[in-house]
Amino acid sequence: MSTLRPGITLQHTREKAADDTLVRSDITGVIGVIPKARWPPGARTGDFIEVPLTNTQDLVESPMRDLFDPVSLQAVDKFFRNGGAKCHLFGLCIKSPKQLISRDPFRALFFSLMDRLRGQEDLGLLIMPVLAYLPTRVEPDGTVVVAAEATLELLLDHCREMNNRFVIIDAPKDLHEHELLSWVKDFRKRYAEQACYGAVYYPWLMNGDNTFPPSGAVAGVYARVEREAAPFGVRNPPANEVVRAVTHPSVPLRWTETENFLGAHINLLITSPARGVLVWGARTLSSKPQWRHINSRRIVSLLAEQLRRDNEWVIFENQRPQLWDIVRRTVSGRLAQAWSAGLLTGDRAGSDYLVQCDKELNTPEVVDAGQVHVRVQVRPITTTEYVVVDLRLGD
Repeated sequence: MSTLRPGITLQHTREKAADDTLVRSDITGVIGVIPKARWPPGARTGDFIEVPLTNTQDLVESPMRDLFDPVSLQAVDKFFRNGGAKCHLFGLCIKSPKQLISRDPFRALFFSLMDRLRGQEDLGLLIMPVLAYLPTRVEPDGTVVVAAEATLELLLDHCREMNNRFVIIDAPKDLHEHELLSWVKDFRKRYAEQACYGAVYYPWLMNGDNTFPPSGAVAGVYARVEREAAPFGVRNPPANEVVRAVTHPSVPLRWTETENFLGAHINLLITSPARGVLVWGARTLSSKPQWRHINSRRIVSLLAEQLRRDNEWVIFENQRPQLWDIVRRTVSGRLAQAWSAGLLTGDRAGSDYLVQCDKELNTPEVVDAGQVHVRVQVRPITTTEYVVVDLRLGD
């Protein structure tokens, strides 16, 4: 029971149902740019436009379509052609591509857009294909410098902060073979803590003579895999899947060449004579065993977000042992559902995951802060490692 204002109280007489709307992980944010010449009247650097879309026709009919860069428009088209069902197209007002290169400690250019992305809690995937066109260079000592790295870092940081989304990264346009391998190796080291929230795809794709970054089509494959096995399709890796609306990869790769790339955590797009172009590989950029596979990361992200939403009502309750019991049962019920859907290991529900919500976690300091702490230990089906999820519910 909690007091709303004098004379009015709210009494909870039963637990929150475990069959509320399930979290989706297939809704994609496509981040594009609006060049200075196309800014709407009154726009300033860092302003943005958002267009929700459910099919390609929505984009064709949008009066704001011509404001966006053509790379992002094409990515949206490929997303839907590969099975995507919903995306949000964001157009960021920039004066010059150089603004995407410079390292801004305050991230002023992206400040408003990042704030909006935080508020769009249903987004599960992010792509920004225009970054793949930014220049690269090789230093005399062999170090590969990718101009897009500052913005890629920002996107990975955002995914880590939100903990419920994943960024699909295009290999830079001019990087191939050992230079690409070298850059990805160094990139993974530089961003080791965020690396599990992203994956790199190579090479670019073609449809006839048209060459384009793969992230839009790959995001559509992610969405298709998830939706075909709804409501818990994230258990399936987005790999060994046909890429639609393409004719061939821009760089033909033999099967014997795949080992080096996959070993470096670069997911490939290759041609199978019998099936067409396939997504081959489902690895994040992380070196940590528990986060090596994309579906491991996305299973845990899905569960963490689902449990957070299931238990949002807790912030209106007074702390007491009975409340902790209810939260434990609510969380355990949702995990049992996830186990039965094949997301978690164990020969029976509850045998291979743990839920803790008690006075050990909820110390007097935590109670006084108006929070409820819950610890969940799970093991996704794709890893032998246990993962601990700490939920902090409340203010």
